Amino acid sequence: MKIGIPKEIKNNENRVGMTPAGVSELVKHGHEVFVQHTAGEGSGFSDDDYLSVGASIVPTIEETYAVADMIIKVKEPIEPEYKLVKRGQLLFTYFHFACDRELTEAMIDSGGVCLAYETVQLNNGALPLLIPMSEVAGRMAIVNGAYYLQKTQGGKGKLICGVPGVKPAKVLVLGGGVVGEAAARVAAGMGANVVIADISLPRLRQLDMELPDNVTTLYSSRHNIEKELADVDIVVGSVLIPGDITPHLITADMLKKMERGTVLVDVAIDQGGCFETSRPTTHSEPVYEIDGIIHYAVANIPGAVPNTSTMALTNATLKYALALADKGWQQACREDPALYRGLNIVEGKVTFKALADAFGLLFDPVVL
Repeated sequence: MKIGIPKEIKNNENRVGMTPAGVSELVKHGHEVFVQHTAGEGSGFSDDDYLSVGASIVPTIEETYAVADMIIKVKEPIEPEYKLVKRGQLLFTYFHFACDRELTEAMIDSGGVCLAYETVQLNNGALPLLIPMSEVAGRMAIVNGAYYLQKTQGGKGKLICGVPGVKPAKVLVLGGGVVGEAAARVAAGMGANVVIADISLPRLRQLDMELPDNVTTLYSSRHNIEKELADVDIVVGSVLIPGDITPHLITADMLKKMERGTVLVDVAIDQGGCFETSRPTTHSEPVYEIDGIIHYAVANIPGAVPNTSTMALTNATLKYALALADKGWQQACREDPALYRGLNIVEGKVTFKALADAFGLLFDPVVL
C-alpha cells in the first residue's frame, strides 16, 4: 500500500503522524511511505531520518495526498485539505466530528474513508488510540493551569503547591478517565489539594485506592460541583463520551460562583467542551477571560510537546496502521471490532451513530 504522511497545518501543530521508527516497520512490511518535506521537523525528526528507513520525501501536501492510498496524520483535515481527499482514500487520524459540521460535510462530500483514532474502541470500552494523548493532555492541563494561575497571567496569584504556612491551591478535576487521572496525579504530585469527580462509583473507588492522600473523590452532580466552586483555583474539564458531544458540567451562570482569576482548563474542547463558555483556542492565543474567569481551551494541547506526543502516538497507532496497510481497511475492520468502531464516514455515508445523531444525519452502518 502507498501511505502518505502530510505535514500538519493546523495552528501550532508540530506533531507528525508517524515517527521514523514507525515508518521503518511499514517499509519492512513492503509498503511505500511518502513523507511530506519537513513534516517531522517540529517533532525533532528530519527528512534524512525518514529517508534512512526507506521512506520517500515529497515536496508538497498536494503530492502527498495524491500519491497515497492511506493518509496517516494527527489532526483532522482543515479547509485547505478538504479538496485533497480522494474518493475511497483511507484517512487514519483524529477527527472529533461531532462538534464540527463543516468538517463532517466536507468528508461526506469527499467520498473518503474516515477512520477516527478517538472511536477505535476495545470490547472493554478502552480507547487505545486516545489514551496516549489523553495522558499527555491531562498532565499538561495542570502545567498550563498552574502557569495561568499566576497573577501576571490573569490568575489569582497562587502557587499551586503553596509553601510552609500557606495552603496550596485547590484543583477540581471533572471526569475520572485517563485525562482526569493524569491531571489529578500531576496536581497531587505538585502539592495541590485535589478533588476528582465522576459519576461511576466503581471508578471512584478505584481512584480512591490508587491516588495519593491529597486527592479526594466526589460523586459528580450539579449540586456537588457547585459546592466546590466557591474556593476552587483550577478546574480541569476531562469528560468524554466517545464520538459524541461533551455535556456542559459548568454553565455560564456558575462562573459567578467562582473567584476572579480562577482558571478553567477544558481538555474536552475537541468534543465541544465541558464548560458552556468554552470555545476552541490555539497555542498562539490560548486563553480568554469571561466574568474574570480565565479559560484555557486549546484544541491540541499535546501539540505543545510534539516530540513526546508523536512517539507516544506512534507506539499506539502502529499496530493498527500495519493491519490496515497489510489487509486493506475492509478486511482489517472485519477481523478487528475495535477498528470497525473507528469507522465514522465511509464513501459518503455516516457509519457512526453518535455522529449521525449529533447532526440529524442518516445512520448507515457499513456492512463488511
